[in-house]
Amino acid sequence: MCEHLFKNELSKRLIKEVARACDKFNLIEEGDKVLVGLSGGKDSLSLLMLLKHMQRAVPFKFEFEAVTLSYGMGEDYKYLSNYCKILGIKHTIIESNIYEISSEKIRQNSSFCSFFSRMRRGYLYTYAKENGFNKLALGHHLDDAIESFFMNFTYNGALRTLAVKFTSAQGITVIRPLIFVRERMLRENAIKNGLKTIGDEACPAMRFDVKMPHARAETKELLASLEAQNPKLFKSLENAFFNIHYDTFFANEGANYCKE
Repeated sequence: MCEHLFKNELSKRLIKEVARACDKFNLIEEGDKVLVGLSGGKDSLSLLMLLKHMQRAVPFKFEFEAVTLSYGMGEDYKYLSNYCKILGIKHTIIESNIYEISSEKIRQNSSFCSFFSRMRRGYLYTYAKENGFNKLALGHHLDDAIESFFMNFTYNGALRTLAVKFTSAQGITVIRPLIFVRERMLRENAIKNGLKTIGDEACPAMRFDVKMPHARAETKELLASLEAQNPKLFKSLENAFFNIHYDTFFANEGANYCKE
């Protein structure tokens, strides 16, 4: 990525939605040391831009750095380091052998995407704890949350979605500052700023001779169809996540509602 091609221009709406999430859920506070998971996709690249803007705009001080996990497939992340250098953000690449050990594990676990996700999260939690970070910021957005909600009640028989903020077993607070942001806004931001992004081709699961998961793709198609009929669908669902009538469900009073 060349510096002259990178515009570093954020839309006011994108800034507003991230500020709304951070303010409503107290995602980033005075003295926080935040680790940002940088995969190289449009979401995490945009998140870095937004946190850099926020660091200059808010009346309190916080630190953040970026980290990228290598699966051990010979990935070249030099351009991500260069992108972080342009923004003035420290970037670390964590080396792992996840790809090597996954060939045997995946045969025992039909959900290979879940396997990679768990392994990736474990590495990030460990790195954060060992290096003094108290929070881990991930790039999930509103579309991710709503897709997860639909997939859970369709395939898993559960009413749950992505937590905006929760604490891991290792004591790291996981936050999702993009939770009010639509995916199309992040796509537009990537195009506007000339961001070079990594897509599904970097997923280690793509190298295995297995059928790729279809649930999320089908859910995306379903939601797109529903939104075409009702343009306010996603805003209505966002509001619904704040307006849950627990007493109308079958769960017993005081039942445990699972975190991630």
